[in-house]
Amino acid sequence: MSFLFEYGIFLAKTLTIVAGLGFLLVSVVAASQRLKKQEKQGHIDLKNLNEKYREMSETMQANILSESAYEAVCKAEKKEQKAKRKAEKSGKRSNGDHKPEKPRVFVVDFVGDIRASASDALAEQVTAILTQATQKDEVVVRLESSGGMVHSYGLASSQLQRIRDKAIPLTVCVDKVAASGGYMMACIANQILAAPFAVIGSIGVVAQVPNINRLLKKHDIDVEMLTAGEYKRTLTVLGENTEKGRQKFQQEIQETHELFKEFVSQNRAGLDMDVVATGEVWFGTKALENGLVDIVKTSDDYLFQRHTEADIYKVDWVEKHSLSERLGLAAESAMGRILVKFFTEIENRNIFPH
Repeated sequence: MSFLFEYGIFLAKTLTIVAGLGFLLVSVVAASQRLKKQEKQGHIDLKNLNEKYREMSETMQANILSESAYEAVCKAEKKEQKAKRKAEKSGKRSNGDHKPEKPRVFVVDFVGDIRASASDALAEQVTAILTQATQKDEVVVRLESSGGMVHSYGLASSQLQRIRDKAIPLTVCVDKVAASGGYMMACIANQILAAPFAVIGSIGVVAQVPNINRLLKKHDIDVEMLTAGEYKRTLTVLGENTEKGRQKFQQEIQETHELFKEFVSQNRAGLDMDVVATGEVWFGTKALENGLVDIVKTSDDYLFQRHTEADIYKVDWVEKHSLSERLGLAAESAMGRILVKFFTEIENRNIFPH
């Protein structure tokens, strides 16, 4: 009797979840259709990292120094700021010239997936930066990507090339990984910085295609594929692959690899491609020895060093999500939590009979 009761509860919960998932699926599909009809909108968000460092310093001083020492520091800073303002005014009166402005460092984060989906945001960020940046400034890209589709990362690389084309210094910082397509982007920079254990390299091309043709034959299932053009389809998932098709596919991979190597060579002159273009990866310190990076240093260390001599701005592209999209994301998150709780409860209460 107890088992029937618990089974009834389990069945009711299951039906509720199925109904909820169905509603969620319909909502997400409807939202995606509406989103396709409207252009994505967003805006540039700018943060001054110098202010962040200053606030950190003030917080540490307020908590570490004695009250009298902290007051003395505050007075000294106020006196220094007053003297600076006075000197600036005096300089303007004497010759009418403005004090030379500090160089600016514009910081962009790029976290890449297999499709380099962040390329759209990167394009907006680069465009915004190019409206203000000069050759005295610098762009720092904090890059994290293990690569993906060739054409997608080719486009992302082209966005960084826009910065180089304007002769604006470009620095790429790799704290975790810049491999394959990630390194394709990184090699465009004037200088590449890598953390000691960052993964660098993978200058190679890989492709794999599952084939279930023998399984289909075993169950007497035929697959008909019609093409026009000798190499319209080389390797397939369902059909029977031929040696000629394999050879053509391998040829295409090899040609892509040659283009990749040529691209890296153009941007990193002096690299021994026989050594670095094997598809291998190296940690930051070894990558430095192979010439793949220029400095072993984290992005935090580099930016903190630069903030004493430049104004540093973090540049983000923030997209506006529609109400239906926000509701869909919230529903998806809530449903995920419900599913985790439900299956945890099943496991803990051992509802299923043995």
